[in-house]
Amino acid sequence: MPRLSEVIAALENLWPAERAESWDAVGTVVGEPDQDVSRVLFAVDPVQEIVDEAVKLGADLLVTHHPLYLRGTTTVAASTFKGRVVHTLIKNDIALHVAHTNADTADPGVSDALAGALDLRVVRPLVPDPTDPEGRRGLGRVCELEHPLTVREFAARAAERLPATAQGLRVAGDPEGTVRTVAVSGGSGDSLFDHVRAAGVDAFLTADLRHHPVSEARAQSPLALLDAAHWATEWPWCELGAAQLDEISDRNGWDLRVHVSKTVTDPWTAHAASAPTSDTMGAPN
Repeated sequence: MPRLSEVIAALENLWPAERAESWDAVGTVVGEPDQDVSRVLFAVDPVQEIVDEAVKLGADLLVTHHPLYLRGTTTVAASTFKGRVVHTLIKNDIALHVAHTNADTADPGVSDALAGALDLRVVRPLVPDPTDPEGRRGLGRVCELEHPLTVREFAARAAERLPATAQGLRVAGDPEGTVRTVAVSGGSGDSLFDHVRAAGVDAFLTADLRHHPVSEARAQSPLALLDAAHWATEWPWCELGAAQLDEISDRNGWDLRVHVSKTVTDPWTAHAASAPTSDTMGAPN
C-alpha cells in the first residue's frame, strides 16, 4: 500500500504544478504525506456532495479538477461551505489533490479526454505550449471526424456522449452545415476564438459561451459553435486520470482501487425550453 507522498509524486509527474497558470491553485490541499492510500476518487468539483461520497466510499484520496480555494482564504471555519469541506476531509483522513490548468494542457489532458468521448481524432493542440518541443501539450485540441457529419448530427452525438445535464447542448450555426474538423476545449472556451478561426475548423465545442463573443464569432465566419455544460466537458478527464493512475498502480504493484464519481455537480438543475410562437416579430414587447 503506497503512502500519500508516493501517490502525489505520481500525480505530479502526470500534471506538474509548474505547468499551471500563475493565477491557479493546484496541488495538495489537505493530506498527511505518510498516510496510507488504498482507495482514490476522481471528481470535477471539491464540493460537499463529492466529499460525502468519498467518505461513504472509504476513499483515502480525492482528486479533483477544480480547486477548492482558487482565490485564497482567511478561514477554514466549518461555518463556511468550503471550511466544512476541509473539516470533513481532515476528520475522515481523506487527502485532497487538485490538477486544474496543469491538467488542461497536459498530454494527454482534459481536451484529449473530451475528444475521446466524442470519438474524434486529435491532430494537434489548439494553443500549443511553447515549452514542449514535441508540440503535443497545450490548451484545447484540433480534431478530425472519421466521417463528415452535419452540425445537427454532431450536436446529437455530443449530447449523447457527454454526461447529461440540465443545459444539454446549445448550437449556433447552420444545423445542416458540414463538420469535418472540430476544435474542442474542456471548460470555458470563448477566449480562444482567435485560435479557433486560425485553425480553420468547421466547428468549436466548448463551454460557458457568452452572447457577445458568440455573436462576433458568428459574424466573422461560418464557424459552428456548440456550447455544453462546463462540468460535462471536463468530466471525461476524470475517467482519463483514473485510468492513468490505475496503470501507475499496476506498474508499481500498489493495488489501488480507483473510482470516478458519477455525481452531477453541474450547478444548473433544470431547463425550461422557450415556448414556440407564430409571431415572426420575435421577442415580446
